[in-house]
Amino acid sequence: MYEVPKVVLMRRFVYLIPFANGSRFNVQIDFTGGCGRSKTFEPADPANQSSEPRAYRKEERMNIVVAHDGSKHGKWAMEWLGRLPLTTEPAVTVLHVVDVASLRAPFMAQPVVWANEAIVQQELKQLDVRAKKTMAEAKQFMMATKLKGRVVRTQGPIGTTILDKAPKRDGLLMLGSRGLDALDRFMLGSVSTQVTLHAPCSVLVVKEQPHPLKRIIFATDGSKTAEKALQFLLTKLAPDLPNPPGRNPIEIVVIHSVPFLNYPELKEAGNRLVGQNAEKLIKAGYVVEGVVRLGKPADEVLKVASKKNADLIVTGAKGQGAIARFLLGSVSTRIVQHSTCSVLVVR
Repeated sequence: MYEVPKVVLMRRFVYLIPFANGSRFNVQIDFTGGCGRSKTFEPADPANQSSEPRAYRKEERMNIVVAHDGSKHGKWAMEWLGRLPLTTEPAVTVLHVVDVASLRAPFMAQPVVWANEAIVQQELKQLDVRAKKTMAEAKQFMMATKLKGRVVRTQGPIGTTILDKAPKRDGLLMLGSRGLDALDRFMLGSVSTQVTLHAPCSVLVVKEQPHPLKRIIFATDGSKTAEKALQFLLTKLAPDLPNPPGRNPIEIVVIHSVPFLNYPELKEAGNRLVGQNAEKLIKAGYVVEGVVRLGKPADEVLKVASKKNADLIVTGAKGQGAIARFLLGSVSTRIVQHSTCSVLVVR
């Protein structure tokens, strides 16, 4: 059984949490509003951790759809796939959506006349050129990375079509956070929030150029979806796969935000939650740091991500429920919208 020693309540709280294997870590929290000190947790016996690269589990394939609109952010989303340290071989679909109907949106209030129809036809040609370029780029990427899958071009409303083509619950949907530019009415970025909110599967919103994952922020509130996010880290990602021999595995910062309520039980529960998640991640091979913050979940997650120079934030899609004021789910959209690094919302 997981045991937590008694806690002496002071202005600064110190929790000593033992692991089943005999090792332990401490989390120090300053409940005056600032961030408490934290300590990095590492496996008790690093010699027991395998240094060999992990191979794909061939009996399982993860369905991944990458929405590529032809912008640099769409390209980044596609290239991120080549950098993700997945444990299972993905079945990839690169999706390019052309929204032809929206071309006539400025003229919907009036009949189609020769002048504006000429403009529409010109824009249609530009969309076709862009689509062919995007398709060729995606095919070249698939060949270069030896990923198995297909490149698909389709028509329809961008957000709705992406959602229709999204994988089932166990899959992953990847897209860029922004589109071609602020003046382009067909940019993908206008639907990234829509897709994040309504996708049936996990969604990775890419905001940066691809690079090896070194540090992940895992935001947890103890809900079922937070547990699913944890399981994604434990089963879908390999902590040491992208690293050369002798290089440290991926570091995960586990963060839980404690509300502005003066209840010691909440503080103790938050500490226990961080410890339990940290133990599982350590056993999987990650290097783990625990952080418990006082404040609003979204704000605290964003602050820690910025301070730690995170490569990725991982959250659950929903929190504890509508009744809980400080649930994580109510702020996952805010994290996606305001984070400077990429965000994975797990369902």
